[in-house]
Amino acid sequence: MSGAGVNRRMFSVGAVLAASALGAPALRAQSSRLEKPRVVIAVGGRASFHYLPLTLAEQLGYFRAEGLEVEISDFGGGDRALQAVVGGSADVVSGSYEQVIKLQGKGQFFQAFVLQGRAPQIALGVSARSLPHYRSLADLKGRRIGVAAPGSATNMMASLALARAGLKAADVSYIGVGSSAGALAALRSGQIDALCNSDPVMTLLEQKGEVRIIADARTLKGTREVYGGPMPAGCLYAPLEFVQKYPDTAQALTHAIVHALKWLQTAGPGDIIKTVPEAYLLGDRGLYLAAFEKVREAIAVDGVFPEDGARTALRALASYETGLKVEKIDLARTWTNQFALRAKARFKA
Repeated sequence: MSGAGVNRRMFSVGAVLAASALGAPALRAQSSRLEKPRVVIAVGGRASFHYLPLTLAEQLGYFRAEGLEVEISDFGGGDRALQAVVGGSADVVSGSYEQVIKLQGKGQFFQAFVLQGRAPQIALGVSARSLPHYRSLADLKGRRIGVAAPGSATNMMASLALARAGLKAADVSYIGVGSSAGALAALRSGQIDALCNSDPVMTLLEQKGEVRIIADARTLKGTREVYGGPMPAGCLYAPLEFVQKYPDTAQALTHAIVHALKWLQTAGPGDIIKTVPEAYLLGDRGLYLAAFEKVREAIAVDGVFPEDGARTALRALASYETGLKVEKIDLARTWTNQFALRAKARFKA
């Protein structure tokens, strides 16, 4: 193992031991009352900033401090992570909130119970090479737009942004390019004329002058402009039956995430670099930190869902998912703040 790997391992283990030593009696008490102390969390794209609170909760030992043994399985994509829970190989999803609404539209009841991101952390940029004289969204008519995958959150945001200029889905061609090296290659080779994607990809292209950002949901202001209101993004969600059957376990998971959010409120660049696994930094710490600053505002502060966030998400989905029957969606069952509010009070987040 490399020296950096040893240091990371020592840091992670040290954080766990410190948490255990400071609160051993409480940990033992909580562990004995948890209905399900071992939990498998499925995530699509674990290194994404969308799920940074999840990574921090694991690396800082916050799950163990709550008496939990958590296994995080990365499936590389949100749909595959969701299928892992539907298929029974995982218990909880770390994914985008709007998926819960889409699931209910298909007769599957899931519930989001702690928020990790209060904005989608996605940006739409036009290629400086393909569209050097870009003036407005209308210039994208007939163009090829790269998205992480067809039907993804990046696809939805691009469609919503274009709708502001009166463009329909049929007016452009959407091409799935992934969210890392594939996206970079597609833009640089001229396969696409614009790209809707997440960081650090968009920050890298922006820094090098290869894209011009024209819609930005990495900020709260930009999110309101695209979605028409607050848009809850990354969160932990599970089958409604899981939340109802294991409320203490759901509370423990929420405590760990909100504890990580609280830590982030005062963490500096050095703290982030020391805590995040080296592989997530993409070999460029400066780029990672620059991207983090772009999305920092979009990360939740206390795990609590905004009261009108669900309505914003439903409106966005209804304009994008033609088969969604809005009148049949019971938004109150798609999310809850009962766990996050307790965690917020406990950690003064």
